[in-house]
Order: sequence, then C-alpha cells, then structure tokens
Amino acid sequence: MPTQIKLNSAGMLAMLKSVEVAAAVHAQAEAVAANVRADPNMARRGIADEVSVDDYTTDRAATSVTITHAAGLGMEGKHGVLTKAARAAGLEVKAKKG
Repeated sequence: MPTQIKLNSAGMLAMLKSVEVAAAVHAQAEAVAANVRADPNMARRGIADEVSVDDYTTDRAATSVTITHAAGLGMEGKHGVLTKAARAAGLEVKAKKG
C-alpha cells in the first residue's frame, strides 16, 4: 500500500520566505557574483567590480545577480558571463520558456 503524504501549503510558504532560506539563497548568489567578478572577460573590460547582489521576496526568498555596467547585457550575450558563473557555482541553468 503506497504511503500518502499531505503537504502543508502554509508551512511550505513560510519556509520558502524564512530567514534561513533567504540566507542560503543569498550565499549562493554571492558565490555566483564572485565567479562573475573573477571572469577574465570582466577584468579585461575593467568592470569586474560592477556586479550587484540584491535580495527581494516574491512568493519566496530570492536574490538577483546583475552586471550593473552598461556593457553587462553584451557580456552575457557574447561571453555568457552570468551563465558560466552560475554553472560554476553548481546551479543548473535552463532557458526561460515562453
């Protein structure tokens, strides 16, 4: 007989917004940002320090890593700086659907 599991939606939501989860997400984003800053393409352009890490909350704790320099979009498009940095930090990168 299969075991039945009932998830507590309110509890799951509280966990996803918790300080502990937010700290874990932020730490992972800092690892990505460090990889971006260490990328040779960023150093070559002299923009390695122009990377920001910003926390926010939606239905869960979240953190963004952004290249704040105007060349940031081009750096991702041409060199995949953010994508490579995320993969190097152990994250799975998928194309956005839609």
